[in-house]
Amino acid sequence: MKEGFRQAMAWLHTWAGLIFGWLLFAIFLTGTLAYFKDEITHWMQPEVPAHAVDDARSLAVAQSYLEQHAPTAARWFINLPNGREPGLSVMWQDKIDPGRRGNFIEKLLDPVSGEQLQARETMGGEFFYRFHFQLQMPHPWGRWLSTIAAMVMFVALITGIITHKKIFKDFFTFRPRKGQRSWLDGHNAVGVLVLPFHLMITYSSLVIFMTMVMPASILASYDGNTRAFFNELFPATNNAPALGQPGKLLPLAPLVEQARAQWDGGHVGRLAVNNPGDVNVSVNVSRAGSDRVVHEFGSTVSFNGTTGEVLRVSAEQSLPMAIGGSFYGLHMGHFAGPVLRWLYFICGLAGTAMIGTGLVIWLGKRQLKHAKTGVMPFELRLVEVLNVASMSGLVIAIAVFFWANRLLPANFAERSDWEVQGFFIAWGLTLLHAMLRRGRRAWVEQLAVGALLFIGVPLLNALTTSEHLGVSLAKGDWAMAGFDLTCLGSGLFLAWAAWKMQHRSAAQPKAERARPLTLKGEVN
Repeated sequence: MKEGFRQAMAWLHTWAGLIFGWLLFAIFLTGTLAYFKDEITHWMQPEVPAHAVDDARSLAVAQSYLEQHAPTAARWFINLPNGREPGLSVMWQDKIDPGRRGNFIEKLLDPVSGEQLQARETMGGEFFYRFHFQLQMPHPWGRWLSTIAAMVMFVALITGIITHKKIFKDFFTFRPRKGQRSWLDGHNAVGVLVLPFHLMITYSSLVIFMTMVMPASILASYDGNTRAFFNELFPATNNAPALGQPGKLLPLAPLVEQARAQWDGGHVGRLAVNNPGDVNVSVNVSRAGSDRVVHEFGSTVSFNGTTGEVLRVSAEQSLPMAIGGSFYGLHMGHFAGPVLRWLYFICGLAGTAMIGTGLVIWLGKRQLKHAKTGVMPFELRLVEVLNVASMSGLVIAIAVFFWANRLLPANFAERSDWEVQGFFIAWGLTLLHAMLRRGRRAWVEQLAVGALLFIGVPLLNALTTSEHLGVSLAKGDWAMAGFDLTCLGSGLFLAWAAWKMQHRSAAQPKAERARPLTLKGEVN
């Protein structure tokens, strides 16, 4: 019975991993890149210079700009620069009449000079963040699909633990140059090495979308009115309405310092100024999500903008909200410093490698059964094509996304959309290439192209901008320099992988190479 149960779990592990493996590979890889989404955005907007962070100076610059350009707006919003996001973002909402509000207008400022920055339009790292849980699909279908994939991933992890009864012994076993055995050893090693991370990241993703996938209790408790539930969960700040009398807004920096004192030195995420220019102006200072592991939803200190009086301080989170905030904070990793963020990144790559090696093992094991006949069934050929396009093809698409950012003219209309379109066009072409070329040749060629594209990123950056490695390293802009160096390292790794695969292909026996696998009914 025990062996029968383990065999059933192995079957479930195998097929769950295969059917959703290609999607999970894309979700894991783009989600891993999203841990550096701010740094990616900084590289993709080289017009935004990096400065030493000075909140007081930035607040003075933002307040002066808004008082000059939007004195009669309904609301102001200020996002301060930090070590990861160098730009000072200001936004306001026009006031059409006393009862209506207009469109939002956003500007990016230099936090030192106060000049408006003409940064190129780009999705930046936000594209990878959005893609990994929305899959570039209309709401809410992408979120549903990614959540189902996360559930399958969780099942695959649990069944993998049950299946490998010697899981920790297997972790210390690696036999190189043993074909399928080496792939299985690698799969086991990366799976066990970061198993706590895999379990945490998968389960927390289910918690984050819990209200979407398990809404029964909410619908029953609130008579189907989900909006009432969210209004109670995240209460509005209830800002006082404008009185129509002119008022003078106090400097914002002292108010921010008071808010930070309420948080024992916490950092500011965003400021919202309601009714600027009115005697009833109010200022809401929201806490940054990077302060603690436990994410605080809606932690805000509100002030009277003309007197500086503290109007409201958000209450402490309830225990259920703190538990939900813990899973959210662990999944997003906003609290992580540079070293821990790199650890998140490495663990994410290990998860991606675990999925990729699993797909390779599934195909290789079944290809061996057909090696003697030289005939590959259609379903195996399909898996082979999807393996190549979903892994090496996705890597090429990511590199093309970065190249498009530098090659498209800075003033090109809808250039951010074309960056994304370039990503999907390149990905589609890799699928076509994998269909036309055969297994190992397709892998070698696509890995080689990916290597050239990534190695070329630093050179392309030097040719198209003034923020090349020599400049970024000299002035200590580690986000810009780190991106170039990471791309260079990625390109070298892909080149090594292409060479290794080509070398293995050349080392195959001549008789084996002379009779490659073919599709049933196909003449080779």
